[in-house]
Amino acid sequence: MLDRLPASTLPKLLDRAARDTARGITFVDGSFLSYAGLREAASRIAQGLRDQETAPGDRALIVASDPEDFLRAFWGCVLGGVVPCPVAPPADPSRWQAQLEHLRTLLGDPLVISSKAEGGALPDVGLREVTLEELSGAQAGRQQLHTPAPDDLALLMVTSGSTGLSKAVRLTHANLLAAQAGKAQALELGPADTSLNWISTDHIAAIEAHLLPMFNGADQVMVTPTTVLADPVEFLRLLAAHRVRVTFTPNFLFGQINQALAQRPLPRQEVDLSLVRYVISGGEATVTATARAFLDALSPYGLRGDVIVPAFGMTETCAGSVFNRDFAARDLESEFPPLGHPVRGLRIRIADGDGRVLAATGRPGTAEPGEVELSGPMVTEGYFGDEWATVRAFTPDGWFRTGDLGYLDSDGRLTLVGRTKDSIIVNGVNYHSHDLEAVLDELGEVRRGQVAAFPIRPEGADSEQLAIAFVPAGDPDDDAAVYQAVVAIRSSTVMHWGFRPQLILPVAAAEIPRGNLGKIQRSRLRAAVEAGTLDRAARRAEEVSTRFLGAHVAPEGEAETALAGVFARVLNTRTVSATAGFFDLGGTSLDVLRLKLEIQTEFGIDDVPMATLLQAPTVRALAARLTAGHGADGDSTYDPLVPLQVTGDGTPLFCVHPGLGEVLVFINLAKYFTGERPFHALRARGFGRGETHFGSFDEMVTTYVEAIRRTQPSGPYAVAGYSYGGAVAFEIAKRLEADGDEVGFVGIFNLPPRIADRMNEITFTDGAINLALFLELIDAADIEELTATLRNLPEADQLAHLIRHAPKRRLTELDLTLQRFTDWVHLAQNMVHLGRTYEPTGTVEQVRVFYCTPLRGTKQEWLDDQLRHWDDFTRRPNTYVEVNGEHYTLMSPQHVHTFQATLRNELARALG
Repeated sequence: MLDRLPASTLPKLLDRAARDTARGITFVDGSFLSYAGLREAASRIAQGLRDQETAPGDRALIVASDPEDFLRAFWGCVLGGVVPCPVAPPADPSRWQAQLEHLRTLLGDPLVISSKAEGGALPDVGLREVTLEELSGAQAGRQQLHTPAPDDLALLMVTSGSTGLSKAVRLTHANLLAAQAGKAQALELGPADTSLNWISTDHIAAIEAHLLPMFNGADQVMVTPTTVLADPVEFLRLLAAHRVRVTFTPNFLFGQINQALAQRPLPRQEVDLSLVRYVISGGEATVTATARAFLDALSPYGLRGDVIVPAFGMTETCAGSVFNRDFAARDLESEFPPLGHPVRGLRIRIADGDGRVLAATGRPGTAEPGEVELSGPMVTEGYFGDEWATVRAFTPDGWFRTGDLGYLDSDGRLTLVGRTKDSIIVNGVNYHSHDLEAVLDELGEVRRGQVAAFPIRPEGADSEQLAIAFVPAGDPDDDAAVYQAVVAIRSSTVMHWGFRPQLILPVAAAEIPRGNLGKIQRSRLRAAVEAGTLDRAARRAEEVSTRFLGAHVAPEGEAETALAGVFARVLNTRTVSATAGFFDLGGTSLDVLRLKLEIQTEFGIDDVPMATLLQAPTVRALAARLTAGHGADGDSTYDPLVPLQVTGDGTPLFCVHPGLGEVLVFINLAKYFTGERPFHALRARGFGRGETHFGSFDEMVTTYVEAIRRTQPSGPYAVAGYSYGGAVAFEIAKRLEADGDEVGFVGIFNLPPRIADRMNEITFTDGAINLALFLELIDAADIEELTATLRNLPEADQLAHLIRHAPKRRLTELDLTLQRFTDWVHLAQNMVHLGRTYEPTGTVEQVRVFYCTPLRGTKQEWLDDQLRHWDDFTRRPNTYVEVNGEHYTLMSPQHVHTFQATLRNELARALG
C-alpha cells in the first residue's frame, strides 16, 4: 500500500513511488521503466557523479533529448546532491555556443552530462563533460546517497530574460513538492490518473508532468515533442492507446489537431477518448473558439465536453498553479477564458504601477487590471547567480512580480489581459500580442499558429509601431497568395486595433523563433528586424505590393501633391503613389469619412460627395475630378456601381446595399477579395445633389441590372444583398436568368423573401432610429426609451433630437449635419416605401442564405419560421449558413474577418 504521507524531499518521493514495483513510466518506443528501476539506475549514476568528484550543491547541465536518458540523469543528480539544470540546443544552432558560455559563467563551471550521441555535438566552451553511459557504469551504493533538507536547492530551470540572456530559476525540494500537493488537491488526482507528457524535458512543464503522477502513485507516459508535432493526430492515438486520463498542451496544438481532422478525419474505431479527465491548457493564451472546436471535433470519439482546463503557471511557480475547472460550465462564450483559482497555498494579488494592491485572493475582486503578483511555498526565492534579477523580480514585501497583467473577478478567478513584455505600446496605449494573433490566426491566408505580432521602433519614431510576421497558407512563391495575405492581415489589424501595421513580413516557419513549448519569442523577432535579418521578408512584401499596385508614381501638380499629402495623413504613411487606390492602400470605411473631411478642409469645398471618393479612389483620378469641377458640391452624375476592389480573375461579386442605401458597410469586406475576384457595390440613388429617389422597386432593379451589364456583359454572375438588399439581389438574379444568363451565386445576408410586412411595421421613427444605430449615434440599449420619446414629436424634431444628443466626436467623424442626416433618413424611408408593395414571385436556381442573430426572437426561430421560405423561390435545394454577429453587426469590425472567410468559401463552392 502506498504511503500517502507527503514526502518532504525529492529522494523521499522517489523512495515512496518505488515501493509499488508495478508503477512506472512508458516511453515512446513502448519500453517500460518502473519507479523502482528508475531508482536503481539513478543510484548508479549518483555513485558515478561521486566518482567524478562532484560534491552536494554542485551544478550539472543535463543535455539529453531522450526522455529516459534525461530522467536517469535527473534522478542521479538528485540522489547525489548535485543540482540538475536541464538545457537543450536552441533552434538557431549559432546561439548554442553563446548560451553555454553564459551558463558557464552564471552557474560557475557546471558539469555537463549528456548521452554519448549528443555529447560529441556540444560546442567546446571549456566545460567538463561526462556521458550518461560513463556514469551508469558505477555500482549503486545506498550509503553514498545524499540526504537533502527540504529547503535545499533541488533544481535549476533556465528561462530567458528581458535582455535575451538566460536566468536560472532556483527551485527547492519544498517548492517542487508544495506545487505537486497543490495540483493534486486542485485536480483531485489519484493512483488511477495515468498522465502523458510530450513537452521537452528542459521545460518546467515536463518536470511537473513527471513528478505529479509520482506524487499520486500513478503511471505516466513520456514521448518526445517530435512524436506529436510531426503528426498532431498522434497525440490522440497516444491518449487512447495508453488509457491516459491527464495531459497537457498549449493552445496551438488544439488548432493543429482541428486542422488535421478537418482534412483527414480519424475512423471512429481508431481512438476512444472517453477515459480522458483533463487536458490542461497552458503555456500561452487559451483561445475559447479553438478549444470549443477541438471539443466538438472529438466529441464523437468519446471526449467529454469538460476536459479542457485552462491553467496558468510559470517556471518560477513550478509550472501550473492556477486552474479553471469551470471552463465548460461558465466560459465557453468568452474569447479568452479566465484561468481560475490558485492551488492550495498560493496567494495572488493585483497591483497597479505604483505598487498599490487592487485586489487579492480571499477578498472581493475587481475588473481593474494590474500586474499579477504571487506568494506561496511553490514560488521560487529567486535566480541563481543573479542578485539584481532577483531584487527586480520581487516587491519590497516579498511578492513575486510575474510581469503578467490581469485581474481577479468577484469569484477570485484570475484573468490575464496580456504580458508586460508581450505588448505593443502605440501612442501611449497598450495592445497585447496574443489578442491580435488570435484574430489573424483565423484568416485562411495565414498558416494556423504561424503569426506573431510584436513591437518595433523605427528610427525617429515617437512611438512603438506594430510589426507582424506570418507564414502564408499558400505557396510562398505565389505573389497573389502572399499579397492576399498581406491585405487580409492589414485589414483585420486595422479593424481590430484601429491602426495599420508598420511592417508585415511573409516568412518561413523556421524564421518565427519559439521556446520549448512552441511559444513565440517576440523579443527575438524584434531583434531580428533591428539587426536586418528580416530585410528579405520586408522586400518580398514590397515586391508583391508593387506588382499589384504598380510602382510608385509621384504626384504631379498642385492638386495631386495636396491630395497625396491628405491621403498620407489619413493612412498614416510617408508617401502615397498617385495611382494607388485608397482602399488598396488599407483605407477603411472610417478612413474614407476622414478623407472626405480633410479634402473639404484642404480644398475649401463645402461638400465632396461620397460617390466621388468611392468612384475615384486614386490621387490622380480624384484630383482630375476636383480640378475639372466635378465631384465637388453640385455633382449630380449618378452611377450605382462602386468598384471597391478590382483585382483578381474570379467571377466578380455585385453586392446590393442594405435598406439605408449606402455601401460603406461593404468597404471592409471587399478588401478580403483582393487578388481573388472584383467586388462591386450598388448604392441607391438620392445621395448626390440633384438625384431623385427611385420611383419603384422595378426601376431600382432595372437600374442595377443595367449597371451590372455595363461592367460584365455576360454570365456567369454572382450577386448578393445585405438585409433589404437581399430582396433586390433576388430580383436582379431573376432578371439576369430571364435574359438567358447563368447566375452561379445568389447570396442573401439575413433576410427572408417576404419583406412587405416588415416594411409596413417600420415607422418614420423606427427608420430614423435604425439609421442612428447603424451610424453609431445611439446605443442599442437606448432604443426603447428613444422610441417612446420621439414617437409623438414632429418628424423634423425627431431628427433634431437624435443629432443634438449624438456624440459630437462621431458626428465629426461622419461629417454629419442635421441636413445630411435628414436627407439620409428620407432616402432610407423611400427604400421602406418601395418595399411595402414588394411581393416575391418566380424562382432562381438556388440561393445561399447567411443568417445571424435576428432583431427579434431566437436564431433558430428566425431560420425555421422566416428564412426557410426561400425554399419556395428556388428550383434547387438552398444552403443556409450560420455566421457570427447580429443583424446590424454582421459586417462590423469584430465579425467581418470571420464573415468574409465564410462568404468566400461559399462563393468558391458555387463558382468553382
